[in-house]
Amino acid sequence: MCHLQLAQEAFLADCNRPSGRNVVTELLFYQDAYLETCEAQVVRVDDQGIVLDRTVFYPTGGGQPGDTGTLRAEDGREARIANTRKGAQPGEVLHVPAPGSAALQAGDRVVAAIDWDRRHHHMRVHTSLHVLSAVIPAGVTGGSVRYDSGRLDFDLPETSLDRLEVEDKLNRLISGSHAVAPRWITDEELDARPELVKTMSVAPPRGPGRVRLLEIAGVDLQACGGTHVANTAEIGSVSVLKIENKGTHNRRVTVALKGSDE
Repeated sequence: MCHLQLAQEAFLADCNRPSGRNVVTELLFYQDAYLETCEAQVVRVDDQGIVLDRTVFYPTGGGQPGDTGTLRAEDGREARIANTRKGAQPGEVLHVPAPGSAALQAGDRVVAAIDWDRRHHHMRVHTSLHVLSAVIPAGVTGGSVRYDSGRLDFDLPETSLDRLEVEDKLNRLISGSHAVAPRWITDEELDARPELVKTMSVAPPRGPGRVRLLEIAGVDLQACGGTHVANTAEIGSVSVLKIENKGTHNRRVTVALKGSDE
């Protein structure tokens, strides 16, 4: 996620630039996070997974899980995708089939379809964590996104947080219907604005002179490589489940989509 995953500009650059015999997959989810399906061609199948020429499947990275779904060939064969991850080569996206799935082969034309409910939950949780990082203005030392909940670890030595106060501030910002959208800045602009990198342990990878940001209008702006909803109101209400001390500096804040904490 943006504080978790930061800007994957180096990966994006590789995905848009041929590299020897490496397969470069067009990442359609960066063009539109709401795409549920796309037509694609299988370009390689091996024991690591299935590589397509284009995909709507988001690969595991920086705390956000990879998408699941199906690849359905024109003759009806269907591979159930249990996970999506980045390959060993730059620009590769591996669609990992579940055991017992139909075999696909290079050249097959398929319809790639993600499990939209699962992805949309990840988008809602991911964006809620961005808002949380605006509520708690501190460095982020870790975090993760799950189906209906997520957490961030903040660098807050000797600082206590009130759970209900954080929850109230978080929901007030979410209900403010703030637009959410990616945009780009140059490496030089990022160097001049170090506050855009909230993760303390990982620096954003540098690409061909620019870095991808995620902006929540009037609330937050930071380097990001994940998928998000288009407006904070789409997140819905959230609960702050708990705030824990995780060492001298870390305060772990766990949030859940409303109704998921029951």
